[in-house]
Amino acid sequence: MMARYKIVEHDGGWAYKLGDVFSETFPSEEAAHKAAELAAKRQQVGGDPADISYQDATGNWRNEHVDGGERPETEVVDSPQAEETRLP
Repeated sequence: MMARYKIVEHDGGWAYKLGDVFSETFPSEEAAHKAAELAAKRQQVGGDPADISYQDATGNWRNEHVDGGERPETEVVDSPQAEETRLP
């Protein structure tokens, strides 16, 4: 499983996006990228098995038991718009 954090323009600033979910808005692409890198690193931290609840993309709440050692691969990618707006 791959968790891909994409850096995108959002709500007058920049955000990272995982699937269809946006982070808070940051003032710069660089700040959003750094926040996404921190989020991606946190995904790699294992933990103890636990029961979790989360809201899926359709708005339904799900309950699952998870093994704290199962961690997804992660990466942070800049949006095409971010690449175009960077100064040389």
